[in-house]
Amino acid sequence: MTFTPASVPDHTASLRAAVRYGVLGLVVLAVVGSIVAYLVAGKPGLYGALLGAAVGGGFILCTALGVLFTAKLPALTAGAVLLGTWLLKMILAITVLAVLKPLDFYDKTALVLVMVLSLVIVLGAETFGVLGVKAPYVEPTPSNDPGSPDSDDK
Repeated sequence: MTFTPASVPDHTASLRAAVRYGVLGLVVLAVVGSIVAYLVAGKPGLYGALLGAAVGGGFILCTALGVLFTAKLPALTAGAVLLGTWLLKMILAITVLAVLKPLDFYDKTALVLVMVLSLVIVLGAETFGVLGVKAPYVEPTPSNDPGSPDSDDK
């Protein structure tokens, strides 16, 4: 069996699927979480749910996007970029939560619940996206062994 470039998915196909499913899961959670939080806590619940979805989902999606954008870079460069973006995300998340702490326009319970749910749901959706793509882990190459089925010596 000979693999042609058209028959083998791009090595970033699973990452693109992960981002696609992650965004879809985050949008669904933001809508459902906002409706439920609004019904329970009013307008502050709505704001808390939207902030929780943005902080939690954005944190996880930035990782997947970082991996996707560095997939074609050399391993050392990709690792350095991902480590730098992870550090930047941590600083940004702590800063956003520190700025939000004294404010009272949002419901803190809705923020925390939707943030935790967004972490779980987006990670689960990304995992589903990665596992759903049939892509090889290595580049397939035809064998030059005359006895192999991939051989052109027939």
